[in-house]
Amino acid sequence: MVLCLNVILFLTLHLLPGMKSSIVNLINNGYDGVVIAINPSVPEDEKLIENIKEMVTEASTYLFHATKRRVYFRNVSILIPMTWKSKSEYFIPKQESYDQADVIVANPYLKYGDDPYTLQYGRCGEKGKYIHFTPNFLLTNNFHIYGSRGRVFVHEWAHLRWGIFDEYNVDQPFYISRKNTIEATRCSTHITGINVVFKKCPGGSCITSLCRRDSQTGLYEAKCTFLPKKSQTAKESIMFMPSLHSVTEFCTEKTHNTEAPNLQNKMCNGKSTWDVIMNSVDFQNTSPMTEMNPPTHPTFSLLKSKQRVVCLVLDKSGSMSAEDRLFRMNQAAELYLIQVIEKGSLVGMVTFDSVAEIQNHLTRITDDNVYQKITAKLPQVANGGTSICRGLKAGFQAIIHSDQSTSGSEIILLTDGEDNEINSCFEDVKRSGAIIHTIALGPSAAKELETLSNMTGGYRFFANKDITGLTNAFSRISSRSGSITQQAIQLESKALKITGRKRVNGTVPVDSTVGNDTFFVVTWTIQKPEIVLQDPKGKKYKTSDFKEDKLNIRSARLQIPGIAETGTWTYSLLNNHASPQILTVTVTTRARSPTTPPVTATAHMSQNTAHYPSPVIVYAQVSQGFLPVLGINVTAIIETEDGHQVTLELWDNGAGADTVKNDGIYSRYFTDYRGNGRYSLKVHAEARNNTARLSLRQPQNKALYIPGYIENGKIILNPPRPEVKDDLAKAEIEDFSRLTSGGSFTVSGAPPSGNHPSVLPPNKIIDLEAKFKEDHIQLSWTAPGNVLDKGKANSYIIRISKSFLDLQKDFDNATLVNTSSLKPKDAGSDENFEFKPEPFRIENGTNFYIAVQAINEANLTSEVSNIAQAIKFIPMPEDSVPALGTKISAINLAIFALAMILSIV
Repeated sequence: MVLCLNVILFLTLHLLPGMKSSIVNLINNGYDGVVIAINPSVPEDEKLIENIKEMVTEASTYLFHATKRRVYFRNVSILIPMTWKSKSEYFIPKQESYDQADVIVANPYLKYGDDPYTLQYGRCGEKGKYIHFTPNFLLTNNFHIYGSRGRVFVHEWAHLRWGIFDEYNVDQPFYISRKNTIEATRCSTHITGINVVFKKCPGGSCITSLCRRDSQTGLYEAKCTFLPKKSQTAKESIMFMPSLHSVTEFCTEKTHNTEAPNLQNKMCNGKSTWDVIMNSVDFQNTSPMTEMNPPTHPTFSLLKSKQRVVCLVLDKSGSMSAEDRLFRMNQAAELYLIQVIEKGSLVGMVTFDSVAEIQNHLTRITDDNVYQKITAKLPQVANGGTSICRGLKAGFQAIIHSDQSTSGSEIILLTDGEDNEINSCFEDVKRSGAIIHTIALGPSAAKELETLSNMTGGYRFFANKDITGLTNAFSRISSRSGSITQQAIQLESKALKITGRKRVNGTVPVDSTVGNDTFFVVTWTIQKPEIVLQDPKGKKYKTSDFKEDKLNIRSARLQIPGIAETGTWTYSLLNNHASPQILTVTVTTRARSPTTPPVTATAHMSQNTAHYPSPVIVYAQVSQGFLPVLGINVTAIIETEDGHQVTLELWDNGAGADTVKNDGIYSRYFTDYRGNGRYSLKVHAEARNNTARLSLRQPQNKALYIPGYIENGKIILNPPRPEVKDDLAKAEIEDFSRLTSGGSFTVSGAPPSGNHPSVLPPNKIIDLEAKFKEDHIQLSWTAPGNVLDKGKANSYIIRISKSFLDLQKDFDNATLVNTSSLKPKDAGSDENFEFKPEPFRIENGTNFYIAVQAINEANLTSEVSNIAQAIKFIPMPEDSVPALGTKISAINLAIFALAMILSIV
């Protein structure tokens, strides 16, 4: 058991958040740098800005008291989209962007509600990605449904900033307590209310029916709902129902409901929300303010997004002549200029070795002639030393010379060389306000490159022996304005080593969400291959249709006229040369329609740095608009500095590294370290054989929709939510392919060989479920691995108790279940086990609690699983709650029934 505890402590210390480049700082109790960004598709509305200000101002005071006078909002930026008119009070942003915002304001795709939510898929205590408010939520009076907007913001901020979870559960709204009573899933249990079912009424009024118990579970039937009383005395909890006037605090250790089957208990091992908050980085060195008066209201800055300004700063030093680096850089830069950068953008280019030269001042991208003027200046010869600072300063000059501000402009810095003086221009970089994306080419690129990206909020990439690495990096650097339909999307990026005189065939699906501005690009290392491309209707394009670049950078390109046909495209490449050569195929496109968002895939690591043997998590999000895409194959390829590649299948199964099942976030632990240095990540998301579908399920980590209240003994109903066929409804979508770079991360302390002893246990089981079948208990869970979620565990320990607290606090002394017949399956498999709970006496109402541990071949033990509950229930004739006898109109009942079904299903 000591080994297990040491490993848990190790993981706790090293699984630090690294999800996104939020620029929020907590200084002297005040949050600075909070960014709220409005999507470009949202119509201009002054009232929206006013209501955002009112929401944050109210939230600041509520947050201050909820955290016991510790924190408040001091400085907040509201990012106005380019689509709105300019005003004198709007300033130019620096690093602030829609893609990196803490809060986004955007319409939902497929209108099925305005529930505020936080995209949060990390571990307990890890920051979320963003809060999403819809314009309708911010403009409509919905106080009775969610509570005031300021309170809702604090609920979501707690998700985003401190990594805590909701204390309700719409999928399991009731549970049976250790006292054998049915309770609503909530925190604290001091929140009071009634449990009712409403039925359709034939006349002008109707009466509430009994909440009957389900004969299998012993819980109330599915349509039973908990209605809180409007007037309460309980102060907790903000993560359950901040809409109640009395609720002003988070649940503490004293008031926390450890039995409730909610995500907070599941993800945080039964810890209270306040305990997790107090352990956050924000609160470790933050003491309560001693001043008697609350802090002043927040200060707001209105920033208006500007047209995109990008300057390429490209290394042409002598080392770039090695391994075809100059050719590869030019191929990728040309692809970026022709296929990726959005039309209307301003683009410049600088090349550097020991000195720097501006090749192109800013030029607006409008047509092919402009591209050619810039690509004609790509460097053809590599020589000289490396001065990154001179390159950056020339990049700033190219921007300023064109009467543009460096503030908010982007620089793409590519280099393969070392530079001991790079830190001499850090202060200039900070003052510039520019965003610097860095691409390290090869293992010798300056180690300080990542510092430039980190300090400016830019992306970081590493490309080495994977010849497509540069293409993938450039393709990832699209606009961060939130205009998804304008961004380039990579459908394919494949390197193929083909022997002499041999042919290779392949396919690329083009789905109906894309097809505009579609390019097929082929590159080679020795001689141009013979190319045949066929669209889904049989039309063929041949080698002569592909334009070869005049600069002899060994690439040929075909732009599909109009909109590319939907369906499967096939290609065939014949290597006419006698020697083997590497051919690459890259396909990019854009959204088919400005009103229908395309399917997109993004990827990143849980953190930018890792120290062996601490694991990191690979995350990939696949969605259409804000809707998750399910049922697809998602594969991550991680490459080390020596060219070694690890392929990982990512899972959306709610087990191991994956927090929530079927949320469109695919994840997996990475532990296969092989030496120190930079590692790159790319992800391929693929839907084949018509398996993909959209999930219309309401997102997790959201403000709870309240269907109604009890006030003075009467039921007061809230307006209904928009109708959805079924909360679990799923829409099928056609086959597609997406490829994206997840950037790079840096590893230290790792042995050079991949064959190192196992020092990590199996992952914690977080989806254990239990139920009675006659006199046996049936268990189900997802199998962990030998090392976290990789391989196969060696054995399981299952323990059972009639006491929840005994099992939670003293697992090792609970009754052991005989598991000699249970052989662990491969990680990710479904495990099922049935046993008779001996020597316990079983009768009606007998309540058991069960938990599991996994042991691996090195005798390392996982954390104890979530605690599952099994109840032996024999239904009684009158087993129900008393009727309330409250009469309401048939119209109101129908409204309530709809709202209730959508909330609970």
